Amino acid sequence: MRWWWAGAALIVAAAAELAVGRGIDWPQLDPLEQRILVELRLPRLVTALLAGTGLGAAGLLLQAVLRNPLAAPELAGVNPGAVLGVLGGIQLGLVPADSAAGALVAALLGGAVGGSLMWVLARDGSPAQVAAYGLLGSAALAGLTTLLLAYQPGRFGNALRWLVGSVDGRVWAHVSIAWPWLATALVLAWLCSAGLGMLAAGDGHAAALGLSPRPVRALGLALAVALAAGAVALAGALAFVGLVVPHVARALCGADLRRALPAAALLGAITVVGADAVAQALTVLVQSGSAGQRLGVPAGAVTALLGAAALVVVARRSPHVEVS
Repeated sequence: MRWWWAGAALIVAAAAELAVGRGIDWPQLDPLEQRILVELRLPRLVTALLAGTGLGAAGLLLQAVLRNPLAAPELAGVNPGAVLGVLGGIQLGLVPADSAAGALVAALLGGAVGGSLMWVLARDGSPAQVAAYGLLGSAALAGLTTLLLAYQPGRFGNALRWLVGSVDGRVWAHVSIAWPWLATALVLAWLCSAGLGMLAAGDGHAAALGLSPRPVRALGLALAVALAAGAVALAGALAFVGLVVPHVARALCGADLRRALPAAALLGAITVVGADAVAQALTVLVQSGSAGQRLGVPAGAVTALLGAAALVVVARRSPHVEVS
């Protein structure tokens, strides 16, 4: 992978993220615009970077340790569990709606439960069965979330953030809580990448090299949950980032996780930052009149549309993938 072009793409996406939207008249900024830039635009950009990094890396880990190219945080129970954990914590009064630390803890617990549910159901199954159980578990968790929202819809005014995914409204307090967690999980994942990568060739191959598959797989799943839940706590369930980005990373860097993992993290950051820049541009376009002022396009809507199109391409180029 040519890292320079990826760095250039990230710079372009970040510049677009800061440039688009309302509230700032470039290039000369008055004191109010400077405050908007420092207190709103920059933390929004960093949130997008962190969320994309976490989801891209989490998706690659899941696909490697589960040996299924269709594994992803949103299809393995992790993201739906994290969303249910946050909204359930708010419903029970355990998590204040604006608490960054509370959202992180609730997302981690919910993501761990969701991932564990998939693992318990499919621990002895084939890769195709793992994907099927992951879809079933994710659907069940999403159904519980829907019931929760239907029970007291007025309590979840910001539920769209968690269900669709958005980096709007994130400030430095949210970033300061999430970045140490995500950075630590990413570093640990890279340090373990050589062992985790052996699982992609099969348990027999890993065992022949002296690696015990079960504890290593459990470690990989735990790191994937930590990364995905940290991202969800920041930006909600951004769809398709953890599913599509790993395919691009492997196409550029090969199957070696020591190279593919940093690539997936970087490409995930580029994807979410770019998606939010597009979302802000669309928001400006649709903002007309009093109703338009209340309408904001979430970044998750953009990643869902782009990711669905990219997934079609991936599926057409991977006819060997088993999905049933």
